[in-house]
Amino acid sequence: MIRRALALAAVLAVQGAPAADLDITTLFDTLARNRPERAAFTEKKFIAILDKPVESSGELAFVPPDRLEKVTLKPRAERVVVDKESISMERGGKRQTLRLRENPAIAVLIESIRSTLAGDLATLTRTYSVGLQGDMKAWRIVLRPLDPSLATLAERIEIGGVQAHVSTVEIFLADGDRSVMTLSPLAR
Repeated sequence: MIRRALALAAVLAVQGAPAADLDITTLFDTLARNRPERAAFTEKKFIAILDKPVESSGELAFVPPDRLEKVTLKPRAERVVVDKESISMERGGKRQTLRLRENPAIAVLIESIRSTLAGDLATLTRTYSVGLQGDMKAWRIVLRPLDPSLATLAERIEIGGVQAHVSTVEIFLADGDRSVMTLSPLAR
């Protein structure tokens, strides 16, 4: 127990977060106890070949531990549902379903969000190295894929929040493109 605490303190000190303010286990315990149900989102995708970011907005719903639904309302209706090991996408009256096991690039991105929202540090650390900065007033988790082949797709994912609420998800792709999603909790 003492070794674990000392190792965690050393990791946090290197990453710039005072160990007395916040540690990764405390944060994830807090997230697990306060799982969000619904949030409004706005998302900006910065794509190198475009002059300006692609913007969208809608609602995100999470049913722990493994159902995540993203309903985009603007600029056009789209619905993405991740349920256990499948992902289905609906747009323009067409529906497509994929298995996450067969699409590791998609799976790794989805798991970063689902595991964080669920407060599931054990699942997250199977796929990512996890760094933490800040305190409960403003924290940021930095995730880097452990698998080198996945790192060729996503360089890192940064998830930020305040207290028990995730407020931003920023994905940095290896090709230089990135997306920033801002979340605002909705009433239950």
